[in-house]
Amino acid sequence: MMKLTIKSGRCHVEGDYLLHGSVLKGTVGVRHQGFRTHLEVESDEPREKLAHLIRCAKGGCYAEQLIVQPVSLESTVVVNGAPLSLEGITKD
Repeated sequence: MMKLTIKSGRCHVEGDYLLHGSVLKGTVGVRHQGFRTHLEVESDEPREKLAHLIRCAKGGCYAEQLIVQPVSLESTVVVNGAPLSLEGITKD
């Protein structure tokens, strides 16, 4: 574990997406077009140590890694105690 003193930190995340289709028609969907992060850190620690810390934090961030390294998704659905098979969603 790194022992660094951080006076303050702030992160802003923005994303662009397009929601399309219709809930009533069953055609609703979303397309993500991109994300941006902006990190601000206040610290008296050496910049090299802070750079190492930030690289480790971003490498271990579940949300960022899902975006840059997408993985397969397996879904199950249970309604009133019984499995519900949904084409294109659940594994049959």
